[in-house]
This record gives sequence, structure tokens and C-alpha cells, in this order.
Amino acid sequence: MSHAQLTRDDETRSYEDIYANGIIADHDPGVTHSVNIKNVKKSFGSFDVLTGLNIDFADDSITTVLGPSGTGKSVLLKHIVGLLEPDSGVVEVFGQDIWRVSPKERQEIRKRFGVLFQDGALFGSMNIYDNVAFPLRKHTDKRESEIRQIVMDRLEEVGLTRAVSKFPGEVSGGMKKRAGFARALVLNPSVVMFDEPDSGLDPVRTSLLNDLILKVHAEHGGTYVLVTHDIRTARKVSDYVGVVWKGKLIHYGETEEAFNSDMPFVRQFLSGDSVGPLGMD
Repeated sequence: MSHAQLTRDDETRSYEDIYANGIIADHDPGVTHSVNIKNVKKSFGSFDVLTGLNIDFADDSITTVLGPSGTGKSVLLKHIVGLLEPDSGVVEVFGQDIWRVSPKERQEIRKRFGVLFQDGALFGSMNIYDNVAFPLRKHTDKRESEIRQIVMDRLEEVGLTRAVSKFPGEVSGGMKKRAGFARALVLNPSVVMFDEPDSGLDPVRTSLLNDLILKVHAEHGGTYVLVTHDIRTARKVSDYVGVVWKGKLIHYGETEEAFNSDMPFVRQFLSGDSVGPLGMD
């Protein structure tokens, strides 16, 4: 098997077993993983969200995680950045189980992450410049002149140098996303997480945001993890695609392998077909 990919001639496990138990990603020789999720389970009351999820994200690559609403994709991201503690299982980041270190050590690990939330999560009382500068002012001892250089460089990358004085309520949804992206990058993170970055954007602006993600990744590298429902985004930006269903990883492999999969659920979800195991319930 190539990178955690279940192929057509894999006869060791039935599709029913995969749906019930998920898959465990195999490591390719020479591929390093900064983020490793091992049999993670998480419930909220009686609602089981993650039911034994295993996934390793290849470094210096873009991985997209797809799946129906409510299947645990965003909850997975919150586990990776240490905002949610699993009921069981291991969240290993940069070689450390983040729930077996001190809160101070966990906070230091978080500084190596950048996160772009659905709506940009900008502070409404701050202009674009101050929003992007916020992590540098909070987490570093840099002089204001140094902060300005970093912030303006990042804003130039995302095409927002003319919007530095505007407030979030004065700019478009696409500009908020780009500002959130710039803020996610100011601490030069090793891992960047995108929680539905294309949410609320029209197809053209989604495509432009995808171009920006590819451009910045090509320039700076890093491990990028995207959660999205947009199949076009997954096809355009991804090196790897993971598919989550019912709280488990049921497919993980290179992008074209995912789109050529003959697993009924994967094929149905990526094609948007109404016929298959996924229904309205």
C-alpha cells in the first residue's frame, strides 16, 4: 500500500470491517509525521463523535480531511491543537503526547501551530493590522518595529496591505479569511490548520483562496491540514486526502487515489452521488 491507501486488491479486510473499525495509517519509509492521532475517542454526553480515529499527517504536505457534517472533523482539529482532551487515545505532536506534558509545555507546543477558523475569528474591535500583530505582541518580546515588518510582509503575501486600517466589519468575507490566514502565519508555524476555510465563499473566491494556500505553502513549506466540505478544494490543494465517517478514518491516501477509490462511501461522497451508503440521516 502507498501512503495509508487501501487499494482495490486489498483483500485482508472487508468494507464493512473498515466502516466499523476504521483504518490505521501505515508509514511510508522516509516520511516524517509531526502530528500523530492514535485511536482517539471523544464523546459529548451520549453522542459519540470520534470513535477510534487514527491518522498521521505527512510533514511538508497539504492534507485535506473530508466527511459529512457531524462526523468529527472540526473536533479532530481541536484535539490536535490541544483545545480538547480525548476521552482515550493519544494525540502526539512533535513527538510528545500533549496530554502528558504540563500546561505550560502544551502552551509552548500550541505556539508552533497556526489556525485559520471558518470566519477568520478576527477581533471586531481591532483593525486588520492589529489583528495580525496580536500573536506577536502576546507571545513574543519583539520590538514594535520588528512586529511591523513581519505583519506587513504577511499582509503583502495575502494581498491586504491596503486594508491595514480597516476593521473586520468593513471588509468582505474573503478579506477576513485572508487576514485570518496572515495572522495564522505570523509566528512562522510548523503546522497550519484550516477549519473550513472556504465556508461562505463563492466558487471564484474559494478558488482564489486555494491559489493563495498553494502559493504560501510552496514558499514556506510546513504541514497544512484542511477540513472542508468542498470537493473542488480537496482536489485542487491536497497532496493527501483523508475521509472520516462515523468518527473513524476510513480512507487516507494520495489525492488521485482517493478520487479513484472504489470504496462505496468514498466514491459516493467525492462524487456527490445520492446513491450509496450515505443518506439524509
